[in-house]
Amino acid sequence: MKSVLTWCLLGLVFLVSAVLVQAQKASENEKAVEALEEQWTQGQKTNNPDLIVPLLSAKIVITDSDSKVLNHAEFLERMKKAKFTSAENSDVKVTVFGNTAIATGGAKYTGTDETGKPFDTTERWTDTWVKMPDGKWQCVASHSSPVKK
Repeated sequence: MKSVLTWCLLGLVFLVSAVLVQAQKASENEKAVEALEEQWTQGQKTNNPDLIVPLLSAKIVITDSDSKVLNHAEFLERMKKAKFTSAENSDVKVTVFGNTAIATGGAKYTGTDETGKPFDTTERWTDTWVKMPDGKWQCVASHSSPVKK
């Protein structure tokens, strides 16, 4: 009886340890994706799309706040032509599900779009990130919606 109890306690210790390790990995992944979201914003703030390129999957699908669906090339072309005077994220939250993460937040942008038209917009956004086989996180889908004033 004593050895059965010992084995049960040992099994419980291993189970709790495994749960704690998974929780720590999730926390590390959340922080990693938060940092990538900040890098994306820095690319906008500094009008430097090269900071954003490594964050995006080649097959990314982006639905912008005007309901236009853009692929990788279309999005980068737009980013190269747009000029941000400010870009700020707020209320960023990341939830990890294995090798997938969902990031949500708010954003406030000002500048001129790819046609030279001024913009001053507040949006809510959702980004879907996947941890690729090489261990790097990349955004595979992004959606933004304007916040009604």
